[in-house]
Amino acid sequence: MAGKTVVITGATGGIGLQTAMALAGRGARLVLVGRDRARGDAALSRVRRAAPGVEAEIHLADLSRLDEVRGLAETLSALPRIDVLLNNAGGMFARREVTADGLERTFALNHMAYVVLTLSLRDALLRAAPCRIVNVASEAHRGVTLDLDDLQSTRGYGGWPAYRRSKLCNILFTRELARRLAGTGVTANCLHPGFVDTGFGNNNGGLYGLGIRLAKRFFALPLDEGARTSIHVATAPEFATTTGAYVVRSRVAEPSAAAQDDDTARRLWDASLSLGHLTWS
Repeated sequence: MAGKTVVITGATGGIGLQTAMALAGRGARLVLVGRDRARGDAALSRVRRAAPGVEAEIHLADLSRLDEVRGLAETLSALPRIDVLLNNAGGMFARREVTADGLERTFALNHMAYVVLTLSLRDALLRAAPCRIVNVASEAHRGVTLDLDDLQSTRGYGGWPAYRRSKLCNILFTRELARRLAGTGVTANCLHPGFVDTGFGNNNGGLYGLGIRLAKRFFALPLDEGARTSIHVATAPEFATTTGAYVVRSRVAEPSAAAQDDDTARRLWDASLSLGHLTWS
């Protein structure tokens, strides 16, 4: 990874920060994306301690707001090159919230941010080819399907079901993106990192938040293990050519039948571009 530039969203803690520190140790130039200045500065300090002399910088954006995602993409487009774009930021919200764009927050942060950032960086990524897009999804996608007429859970909301559907969106988006980028030298793959001991879900209070924290205490993987698959897909030689794959424990795996539905993937793509005011030619 020496001399390669890696952009990581959600990089101020958890899997994102652990991945950043590991890649810094391999010589990568790190472009971290976070929401909070204090956490961003702390993350930079940790990366620099892990790899003295590393080139690293932090950019701030609330990725649940599409205007901030577009602004971030405009800034990142000025980088000399992007070798890896790692869409890692995400969250789960017990109560239904609506963003300034009128989008349900889980859908906005976990799916639309991936779409808008990636597609807004398309030209920069094509110029840098060969390069990689890596999307963090989850095994939580299994057992759910998408209602394309109600992507934002207006007919009934639950935090966990909304999160699971957003992870299904990640896989379907990756699948369609890989199809459209075929032959360009830009690969697109997604992965399941495992159930990892991060700050995920800690934003929720009450019994909901308590249940998440207890589950992590007894069942979650340590951070270094949770970051392994992200690191592998970002660096392993085979993912320079493999595209459209879903990866679990650093091996290509088969996602659910719903995640392999190409018609749903195309329809989700069209709906997402419409919501994000994006075009693809």
